[in-house]
Amino acid sequence: MKKRIAALLLLIVFLVMPIAAHARGDLDEILNYTVTVDVNADGTLHMVYHIEWKVLDSDSDGPLTWVKIGIPNSRVSGITGLSSSVSEIAYSSDGGDFVRIDLDRSYYEDEVVVMDFSIEQDYMYQVDEQTEGETVYRFTPGWFDEINVDEMIIKWNRDKVLSHSPACPLGSDGYYTWTGSLSHGETMEVSVTYPNDAFGFDATKSIETSDGYDYDDYDDFGGNAIVGTLSSMAGIGFIVFIVSLLAGVKSYAKTANFTETEKKVTRTKVVYHTSCPNCGAPRPEGKDNCQYCGSSFIKSEEVITEEQIPDEEKDLRRKNTDGMYPYSSDPNTFIRVHVVPVVRTVSRSSPSRSHSSCAHSSCACACACACACAGGGRAGCTAKDFYDTDLKLRQLELRKRSKRGR
Repeated sequence: MKKRIAALLLLIVFLVMPIAAHARGDLDEILNYTVTVDVNADGTLHMVYHIEWKVLDSDSDGPLTWVKIGIPNSRVSGITGLSSSVSEIAYSSDGGDFVRIDLDRSYYEDEVVVMDFSIEQDYMYQVDEQTEGETVYRFTPGWFDEINVDEMIIKWNRDKVLSHSPACPLGSDGYYTWTGSLSHGETMEVSVTYPNDAFGFDATKSIETSDGYDYDDYDDFGGNAIVGTLSSMAGIGFIVFIVSLLAGVKSYAKTANFTETEKKVTRTKVVYHTSCPNCGAPRPEGKDNCQYCGSSFIKSEEVITEEQIPDEEKDLRRKNTDGMYPYSSDPNTFIRVHVVPVVRTVSRSSPSRSHSSCAHSSCACACACACACAGGGRAGCTAKDFYDTDLKLRQLELRKRSKRGR
């Protein structure tokens, strides 16, 4: 009988926790999120971030006093605050690779804090990644799982650019400019290609990932992690939680903190013109832009689901690694697959007055995509670790290091 009661209580916990974590509305809104990119002479990137962050709710978790913004990897230098709102700024490796910003004051409901900072980012390109003689950058700015971005802008200096994707206008300031808006969890990805002699590219360098968790290690460890978690839940903390749950106490939603890992797969259907719509030059295989006039060969791009791939192209549904995969029925149509490993945190902030993001680790992808995975947010990195998650992740990291040393 006792075993049945325990099993029932476990079921209640796992059903209630996700609901409690997402019961409340958005705490914040990003009005504008702009990243401006210039390539330095040595191939590193000078990246300037501009973020207009509006606080929608300062009662549930307190006012906004600091944030962490995801960056591609640890090879970062020259972190500089550029606005008066930035009181302190530094690199942080807590849960991934981030820039931590301590704000000049507390920001409350309906207030907007404008944050500007710059970084010098290395290990962002891949020499001969797709075509010999060409170097490719692929960049996905950090996204926000619990925050809408009203205006997302990526600006990339066009100097010496061979091609870029997706198609976008060239501004009068000399920057290719991609714009859009992002709902919860949505991303924007761009790629830019240069001839190998455009800058001082180092062929020994490649895209370097953040110190996140890879899938094989996480899956291998999963059984032990689950057993350890259930054991912890059988302890005093679990009893306290059940008592609170039965009593109708809602405070748990502010203190739970646990993670799950999954792959985020984006499939984009890309249709090319057979010839340049501007000058009429034929499209060479593998090229996105005309070598004569610079116009885009891309006729259309559409993000689609696996189910939207037609039955006659069902082999493409099994593609789950980065790359461009052609339709067998149409040589001018491709599926671009982009995969990002995501460590998601289902949590809320602790009663403290600080806020940070721990939704993802920053990462780089197999096709040389440098991703600043995870923007700032109010996921509760500072929350009480009710299920001893931090201990499990530390054990996982030790296991990873042990494997690397073999």
